[in-house]
Amino acid sequence: MTIQNRLQTLGITLPAMAVPAAAYVPFVRTGHLVFISGNIAKKDGKPWVGQLGLNMGTQEGQAAARAIAIDLMGTLQAAVGDLARVKRIVKVLSLVNSTATFTEQHLVTNGCSQLLLEVFGPEVGAHARSAFGVAQLPMGACVEIELTAEVE
Repeated sequence: MTIQNRLQTLGITLPAMAVPAAAYVPFVRTGHLVFISGNIAKKDGKPWVGQLGLNMGTQEGQAAARAIAIDLMGTLQAAVGDLARVKRIVKVLSLVNSTATFTEQHLVTNGCSQLLLEVFGPEVGAHARSAFGVAQLPMGACVEIELTAEVE
């Protein structure tokens, strides 16, 4: 099954690449690597605001991370033209807006990681990962994730 078929089966339509909110570019390609800038979670086109452990639970955080994965794939597709050119998702770095007592950042980030595995399969989609709890994110977003991929 192709990546486009998997996306279609999952009911996912990739969005157009997001316009940067500050002085940066959505991605940088150097050699065979594409570095995608951090994307914040969005709900209904607006920042998905919240803090894990205060007014959001792990499952809602996972949904936010999954939504970010869709945005990241949209940017990756814009960067390389076709997701079939992705040889490997190399690294995911996740920042979770959370209280000092919230300790499930890794489970929140699974929302992104699991979707990448579903779409790309284990050979391409399995990746290294870091998940951090932070005191705040731009615009009050609940999660921000960046991605590095190797491409043809």
